[in-house]
Amino acid sequence: MKRVVILGRGGAGKSTLARALGKATGLPVVELDKHFWGPRLEPMPAELWAVVQGELAVSDQWIMDGDLGPYDVLEVRLQRADTVLLLDFSFWRCAWRALLRSRERVDFWVWLWSWRRKSRPVLMDAIASHAGDATLHVLRTPRATKAFLTQARV
Repeated sequence: MKRVVILGRGGAGKSTLARALGKATGLPVVELDKHFWGPRLEPMPAELWAVVQGELAVSDQWIMDGDLGPYDVLEVRLQRADTVLLLDFSFWRCAWRALLRSRERVDFWVWLWSWRRKSRPVLMDAIASHAGDATLHVLRTPRATKAFLTQARV
């Protein structure tokens, strides 16, 4: 496990998992939200986002966390990944976590609500198409996530 992509619904704990996994493995963590969103929360154009990701993914070791929903260009980082973690937590858990952390825009809440029905199938297709050789872990509960972290420390 040297190049890890973490995907999932907003509020699932992607960044928290990335930091914990980085600490456990020594891999550098790249929080994609910090590279993608402009100062007024405007999304980066897709063509530029693909270039930026290509620059971030060129190194041999990293953990990239982020699921940018309809704005994302997944194939760039998925093609380099050897491990993909998909956090598939319930809407209610993610909504609660999102409420606790900050105020979100309406489009975030629409994405959060429709993630399992709309975004998850797109993610699974992208993983199959662009990360076929990567190991996929679908984590559905905090307990499963904790177990994965424990295993990663070994």
